[in-house]
Amino acid sequence: MELEKIRTQSEEELKATQTTAAEQLFRLRFQKSLGNQEGIKKLRVLKLDIARAKTVLREREIEAEKKANPVVKNEAPAKSTRTERKKAKA
Repeated sequence: MELEKIRTQSEEELKATQTTAAEQLFRLRFQKSLGNQEGIKKLRVLKLDIARAKTVLREREIEAEKKANPVVKNEAPAKSTRTERKKAKA
């Protein structure tokens, strides 16, 4: 499945796609263990589809977290007092 098509799906559709691909992957692995060599190329495609769906779901999760918790701008660290202490000793 193409990445653009995956990105346009809703979260429920992505989860359904992921579940379907995982089931197909399980069946193909089982057939492979029985000696059936048909569909071995499909294993790679299914793994990639699962990974793409998980990636898009995670990206959306991270984006939602960013919107919920805006990033606080980092301030400059406190000045070092080491040089001031050296000057005071001298």
